[in-house]
Amino acid sequence: MAQVEMVLPAMGEGVMEATVLEWLKQEGDTITLDESVVEVATDKVDTEVPATVEGVIKSILVQKDDVVQIGSPIAIVETEGGDDAPAEEPLKDVEEVAQTIMSDINQAASFPTEISAKSGNRFYSPLVRNIAKTEGISQEVLDSIPGTGKDGRVTKDDILSFIKDGVPQSAPAKTVAPAPVAQTSAPAPAPKAVTPPPAVALDNGDEVIEMDRVRKMIADRMVSSKHTAPHVTSCVEADLTNVVLWRNKHKESFKKKEGANLTFMPIIISAIAKAIKEFPMINVQVDGSNIVVKKDINIGMAVAMPNGNLIVPVIKNADRYSLSGLAIKIQDLSIRARENRLKPDELQGGTYTVSNIGSFGNTIGTPIILQPQVAIMAIGTIRKKPAVIETPQGDTIGIRQFAYFSHSYDHRVVDGALGGMMVRKVADILEGWDLNQEV
Repeated sequence: MAQVEMVLPAMGEGVMEATVLEWLKQEGDTITLDESVVEVATDKVDTEVPATVEGVIKSILVQKDDVVQIGSPIAIVETEGGDDAPAEEPLKDVEEVAQTIMSDINQAASFPTEISAKSGNRFYSPLVRNIAKTEGISQEVLDSIPGTGKDGRVTKDDILSFIKDGVPQSAPAKTVAPAPVAQTSAPAPAPKAVTPPPAVALDNGDEVIEMDRVRKMIADRMVSSKHTAPHVTSCVEADLTNVVLWRNKHKESFKKKEGANLTFMPIIISAIAKAIKEFPMINVQVDGSNIVVKKDINIGMAVAMPNGNLIVPVIKNADRYSLSGLAIKIQDLSIRARENRLKPDELQGGTYTVSNIGSFGNTIGTPIILQPQVAIMAIGTIRKKPAVIETPQGDTIGIRQFAYFSHSYDHRVVDGALGGMMVRKVADILEGWDLNQEV
């Protein structure tokens, strides 16, 4: 018999720690490879961690509500075989952990010396230190921020809330000797005070509901996106009559053949992927003063959860899928998203996002960009409308199927011409849909 440490595996890009929500297995339980053993929460998703070895759980090293660093041991598993038995799966995890640790080391090396990983009895994660660096928060001020994490640790939510609400009165300030100035110089203007948001007045019968963790996370990201990127929205109206006719023609046979629904979403995502290939500068991200042009076209799609929150699973390399492949992939991701069964990697790496606001009966929207992407497209509901139809015999009036496409983009790097041409190209592809093509 051999004892193997089961570690918390890498949970996706930028995730440094996770909170234990619930152990699904207990000490003494037998586990099989890839069986879910513990549920954890990160700042991106709640997910189940699968077993990396087979055996019996001898001891659980972390408890519910504990915050665990990526790569840290969470349990001891007793496996069959001697001490020299091969451990292929644990070795794979060690490689992932090593890459994560090296990434943390490289990232930490770029921080200014005044922001320390540890100050007194406090530990600051690379994410918190990076936010502090970006926002110009000194070590003294960072040390003054109340922490709600384990052992008083400052979490991402703590520092973002601090930035939003302003520096507290008790926060220490750096003492800087004033530079000598001529008597004729005008006095420097006083720093502008940060005005806290007005208190909400409560009336009889009002109900106060505390935001859940996911809603707080969404709120922080939406505020951050609007603060980071100047949003501009361009809209076009597309004639989707051919798309509607084609889909109605194939949806029943496709359902029987593939066991999946042929919705409008795979058709639209296919058109968006083609348009991105023609306008690759819409598939970029901003890194300081640099523009990173992404090689892969990874399209995220917003999915409404049963509680009303939104989650955005990502279709990696969406341009490489056939229509049938996209339809099957979209249905699978949507179902597992609503059942909270997505893997962390399926929420990472998006380079462009689409939101189907038409599913709520909406026609036009102004979606907020999902950082660090630079664009997002909202699709309105499809409606029948009278329209002028050009024929060799002259113009006539007919009933057509129309939808609005709303394209929000980051005006730092996407000008109106590019943003407008991108959404127009998507509409052109859909309006020219071939009624004779196969699924």
